[in-house]
Amino acid sequence: MSRNVTRAAAVATAMALLSPLAARADAANGERLARQWCASCHVVNGGGMAAAIPQGPPSFRTIAGHLNPDQTRAFLSRPHGAMPDLALTRAEIDDLVAYIGNLR
Repeated sequence: MSRNVTRAAAVATAMALLSPLAARADAANGERLARQWCASCHVVNGGGMAAAIPQGPPSFRTIAGHLNPDQTRAFLSRPHGAMPDLALTRAEIDDLVAYIGNLR
């Protein structure tokens, strides 16, 4: 019996370590990061007048409708366009992706 318990514990530990980081993403922290770093240029809460303006950076709701989570993660992982290089950590990127995904 203890051999089965040990094996089950090992499997559970391995699954926890190998699970994707995105599964542990914190959308609330992603919203906080978005408000702190992105809100000066993007509409981050899904509403507001700027969401209807065709020029300028897209709203986060528009991004959520056009990019899947992997595409959003890839986009945030490298410098892009006129955006400042925020040097986000992988965890911060995952949190932002989770928040943007919740706007769908």
